[in-house]
Amino acid sequence: MVVLLAVVLLGGLVWLVRRQRGSDMPGRADEVPHRLPDLPFGGRQIPEGQLPAGQIVVSCLTKQYSNVKAVDNLSFVVEPGRVTGFLGPNGAGKTTTLRMLLDLVTPTAGKATIGGVRYADLDQPIRCVGGILDASAAHKGRTGRNHLRIICQSAGIPLARADEVLQLVGLSAAGNRKVKGYSLGMLQRLGVAAALIGDPQVLILDEPANGLDPEGIRWMRDLLKAMAARGRTILVSSHLLSEVELLADDLVIIASGQLVTQGSVASVLQSMAHGSRVLVRTPDVAGLMAAIDGDAVATPAGDGDVHITGADAVTIGDAAQRAGVAIHQLVTERPDLEGVFLELTRGKAEIR
Repeated sequence: MVVLLAVVLLGGLVWLVRRQRGSDMPGRADEVPHRLPDLPFGGRQIPEGQLPAGQIVVSCLTKQYSNVKAVDNLSFVVEPGRVTGFLGPNGAGKTTTLRMLLDLVTPTAGKATIGGVRYADLDQPIRCVGGILDASAAHKGRTGRNHLRIICQSAGIPLARADEVLQLVGLSAAGNRKVKGYSLGMLQRLGVAAALIGDPQVLILDEPANGLDPEGIRWMRDLLKAMAARGRTILVSSHLLSEVELLADDLVIIASGQLVTQGSVASVLQSMAHGSRVLVRTPDVAGLMAAIDGDAVATPAGDGDVHITGADAVTIGDAAQRAGVAIHQLVTERPDLEGVFLELTRGKAEIR
């Protein structure tokens, strides 16, 4: 009886210790070094000769689901060393495109390659490409640390890498908590950690800022920019247009499964028909326009204001002073990404 009681007590103590450690991982999952290397925030520098291996090329990609063409002859290129924002209305085909890029969905036609190779044909893909398409994919009954250790173990990567990426995404203190207790923002950080386990050259992220607070969004922006600066290819799908404008170097905008435009953020913004314009409030629009030299054009802006194109604010102000025309408001307006996006996708945002 005494021996049996001792065995029961010992078993209970072992169970408590394992529960406190969150040790749902088999084998030597908890035997990791306490000292971690001091890695740069953006990871290793990608050698110049290796940069072409990070180029993403989508060529004539099409996906037909029954009567719905989710992606329609879509082509674009994502260059290494840059952050590319992948934008489109709901139902535009963004997630389907990303799934085809990661070989989770078979294209009806066309192809998508990374460094000239389909994802399925990459040697050790986890070391080449990191992807987040669903931040809630982690097993709810595991700890965050052991979720990452299982990925490490399956890929032949040292288990200590789990602690490195937890530290990088700011989840070290929550590493031993069950995933079911994580907030949406914490799940996003865990997803980023999982994507970074293989120290990949390419990151493909679908709505990575979803659920993050302002500090978390800024952290995500700084991380992705730092990684791009060190030669990585970053493709980010998002509906947070103001954040994309701050984050991205390039844009790919699609609607109804088709390409709408592609280019640098600056070139896409400048493609607006009106470009920059000046909002003017004056009691004498006719007198002001007569005083402005050149081909300036005024269009009503509501509330008695006018938008003037073809002349900048300095030219308008000088003309008003010479003509003795009163100016009550003079504001230069430049197109922002939200305005450009809405104009480019107007009438194309239907759910298919």
